[in-house]
Amino acid sequence: MSLKAFTQVQVYEKLPNPKEKDKFSIHSLECYDRNIYIGTKDSLVQHLILPSSSDTKDSSQSPREGRMKLLGSSSPVTQLRVIPVLNHLLVLWDRSVSALNMFSLEPLPFLKRIQHVSFFEVCESALSTSSQSVCVELVTVSSRSRVVRIHVVGVERWDCVKEVSLPQDPVALAVDDNTLCVATSDRYFLHDHKSGSTVDLFPHNLSRQNIIVSTAGKGEFLLNGPGSLGMFVMKNGICQRPPVQWPEELLAAVVCYPYILALQPQALYVYSMVDQHLKQTVPLIRARGLLSTTEGVYIFMEREILGLSHVPFEEQIQTLVRCERVEEALELLGGVQAHLPQVSYKELHKAITCMDGFIKFYQGSFSEAKELFIKGELDPREIISLYPEMEPLCETFHSQLVKVNNAKELLALRQEDRTTFQQYLDFLADFLRVVRGTKQGVKCSEDIDTAQLRMYTEQGDRVDLDALVSSPNSCSIDKCVPLLELHKRFFTLGLLYQSHGHHIKAIQTWVKITDGQYEDSSCSNVYEHIVRTLSRLKQRDVVWTFADWALQRNQEVGIQIFTKRDPEDQDTFAQEDVLTFLKKYSLALMLFLEFLVHDLKSKEEKHHTLLATAYVTHILGALQNGKGTDSDGGMTRDKLQQLLWQSSLYDTMTVHEAIQPTVLHTEQAILLGRAGDHYQALQTLVHKERDLQVAGAYCRRAAGWQERELEHTLFLTLLQIYMCSNELASAAVDLLNANAAAFDLDTVLQVLPDSWSVQLVSQFLLGSLRGTFHQRRMAGVERGLAQVELLRHKYTWAQASKRMLKLDKGLVCNTCQKDLTEPEFVYSLRGELVHTNCGSYTE
Repeated sequence: MSLKAFTQVQVYEKLPNPKEKDKFSIHSLECYDRNIYIGTKDSLVQHLILPSSSDTKDSSQSPREGRMKLLGSSSPVTQLRVIPVLNHLLVLWDRSVSALNMFSLEPLPFLKRIQHVSFFEVCESALSTSSQSVCVELVTVSSRSRVVRIHVVGVERWDCVKEVSLPQDPVALAVDDNTLCVATSDRYFLHDHKSGSTVDLFPHNLSRQNIIVSTAGKGEFLLNGPGSLGMFVMKNGICQRPPVQWPEELLAAVVCYPYILALQPQALYVYSMVDQHLKQTVPLIRARGLLSTTEGVYIFMEREILGLSHVPFEEQIQTLVRCERVEEALELLGGVQAHLPQVSYKELHKAITCMDGFIKFYQGSFSEAKELFIKGELDPREIISLYPEMEPLCETFHSQLVKVNNAKELLALRQEDRTTFQQYLDFLADFLRVVRGTKQGVKCSEDIDTAQLRMYTEQGDRVDLDALVSSPNSCSIDKCVPLLELHKRFFTLGLLYQSHGHHIKAIQTWVKITDGQYEDSSCSNVYEHIVRTLSRLKQRDVVWTFADWALQRNQEVGIQIFTKRDPEDQDTFAQEDVLTFLKKYSLALMLFLEFLVHDLKSKEEKHHTLLATAYVTHILGALQNGKGTDSDGGMTRDKLQQLLWQSSLYDTMTVHEAIQPTVLHTEQAILLGRAGDHYQALQTLVHKERDLQVAGAYCRRAAGWQERELEHTLFLTLLQIYMCSNELASAAVDLLNANAAAFDLDTVLQVLPDSWSVQLVSQFLLGSLRGTFHQRRMAGVERGLAQVELLRHKYTWAQASKRMLKLDKGLVCNTCQKDLTEPEFVYSLRGELVHTNCGSYTE
C-alpha cells in the first residue's frame, strides 16, 4: 500500500465556447493567498479569486473570475510573479518584464518595461524596509548578453544596481538571498553576487534532459543532475541530502516539504525528502507545469488547474502506523517535527513507538518491547487486556491502538504452547513491576496492582505477592478477595485488608488462621504477626478488640502489644488503663511493670511497688506449683532481690506486708536492711533462710555504698551471731578465715573466746596482718609521691625566683584582668603575672 501524501481536487477549468473560436491555453501560473493569476499563450492575464471558505477538498466550490488583461501582442505570458508587499504583479511576455497592479491588472506608469529578459526571479529573502520605502530584489537574465542584472524594485520605481557576467548562455535560474544558482548550456554553478565568489557544481546534458533549477528551502536548491538524479545543493556547494532517482524527461520539479514533486506530462511523482523513496503517483493528462505554494501545489494543463493539498501529517503517520511501517513513520515524523505542534508531535511519536513495541512483543523480543512501551508511555491496560485471564480486570477499558497484523492469540497460545505463554506472563509481570508507581502507571494503578496480584497468586509466587500487598497498593478489594479465598491465601488476604486500612478484617482473618478455622501454610507463626501488628497500630479501639484474645493465648508474647510500641506511640495508651486491663493477667502485668521500671525508667512509687508485689505473687505461684527452684521461679526471685536492693522508690511497708507471711526470708532480710535493722536481717538469713553464703553476701552488698566501717560492723555482727550458737562455731571460723580484710583485727581479738587456739584462726590472723602491712606500705608510697610533688613545686619556685622580670606599662593580671600598677606581684607556676592578693586563687 502506497502512502497518500496529497489529495487532488480540480480548482479551475476553462470550458470551450462552441459559438466562437477559443484559443485559451494556460502557459504560466502564479498564486498568492486567494488570488490565482493565469498567463495564457495569447498574452492574456486572467485573475481568479478563490472562495473565502476555500477548501481544496471541496470540489463543489469554484473560483470566481476577476479582471483580465490583454497585454497586446500574441506572445505567450512566460512568467508571473507576485510581490504582495508592493501589490505588484510582474509579467514576462514578449521578452520584457512589465509591472501590473495585482488587483486591477492595470500597468504601473512609473515602472517602465525591462527589455531583453529571458527569465527572471524575485528574491523574497532580500526584502528591505526603511522609513521612506519598501524594496525587493528582482533578478533578470538575458541569454543574448550573458548578463544577470540585479534590480531594486520599489512602489514607483525600479533600478538596476548590479550586473553579473556569465561564462555561458544561461538556461535556468534560482535565487536565494545573495546566491544565484545558474544552469548554463552544460553545467550548474553558484555565484554570490555580493562577494563575487563562484562555485562550480556538476555538468548536465542539455540535449537529453530538461534543466530544472528551483529553491528547496532556506539556502538550498533542487537541480536535475546527471543520470536523472534530483540533487540537493546548499548555497555553499555542499550536498546534505541523498539524491532522488526520478524519471527522465521531467517538465518540472518543486519541493513541498517534506516531499519532492516531479512532473511528467502523464503523471506526477511524489518522493520523500526524508528517505528519497516514491510515496505517491498522480496520473495526469498533458500536464504543463507546477507551482508550489505554502498551502500546497498547483498543476496546470492547457485549460485546467488541479490543486494538491497535503494530507495532514498526523493522518499520514497514522496510516503508516496502521500498515506497521514503523521506521518510515518515524522518519516522516522526524522530518516534519518543525511543522507540527509540540503536543501532536509527542503523541504521534508515542503511538509509533508503542506500535513498534507491539511488533517486537509478538515477535518475542520482550526486552526491546518493554523499553519501547516505557518510552512510548503505553497505557499498561493495553497490555493487560491482551491476556485472557486478565480481561475482567479492565472491563471498562477500551483499547485505542491499532491491532498488529501478526498478533498472536494468547488464549490459543496458553492452550497450545504453555512454555511460550509462560514467557508472555513473565513479560507482563516484569513490565508491570517496572511501570508500577511511575507516571505511566499512576493513572491505572488499580488495574496494574490487581493484575499483579492475580498473576502472583495463580503462579504461587508467595514472596512477590506478600511484598505487593504489604506495601501501599491500589488492588481492587472486590476482585482480589474472592481470588485469594479461592486459592486459600488467607494470610495474604489479611495483608491486603491491612494495606487498605481494614485492620479489624485483617486481624479477624489472621485470628481464624491461628484458631484453625482457615488453613494456610504460607506463614509459620501468624500469632506473633498479629501481636506485632497490634503493637504498631495507633487505632486504640482495634487494639482493645483483640488484646484479650492475644493475652489469653500467650501472656509473655501478647504483652508485646504494649511493650514493643515505638517510643513515639507510647502515649497512645494510658499506663493506668493498661495496668487496669492487665490485672487478670499476672504474668503480663509483671512484664509490663518491668517495661515501665526498667525500659521507661519510671520514677513512680506505684510502679515499683506493684512490680515488687507482682514478683512476690509470681514466685509464690511457682512455689505452689512445685517450680520454686526451676529457672522461671529462680529468675523471678533474682529479679525481685535486684529490685529490692537497687530501687529506692517502692513502698517498703507494702512490700514487707506481702513478703512477711511467706518463705522469702532473703527478701525479708533485704527489706530489714533497707530499713536499717541489719542485725535482724542477719538473724533472718542465718536462722530462717539458713544460707550462710547469702548472709556473707548480704554484708558485702549492704556495705557496698557505705563507709568501710559499716562493712566491719556487719561482718562483726554476723560473727557474733555465729558465735552465739554452738552449731555455727565452725561457720564463724570459716567466716573469719575467708574474709580477713572485712574485719577489724583489734575488735575481733576482743570478742574471740579464750578457748580458741591461735592455730584455729591463723589464716585470719595472717590475712589481717598482711592487709595491715599492705595498707601501711601503700600509705608510705602515697606519702613519698606527695613529697616528690612538693619538691617539684619548690624547684619550679626556685627557678622562677632567679629570673629578672620586667614590669612594663600595660601588663594586666591574668586572674582579675586589671593593670599591674605596683612593683609587688606574684609569678605563678604556670608563668603568669598576677597581683599578690590574686595569687592564692591561681595555685
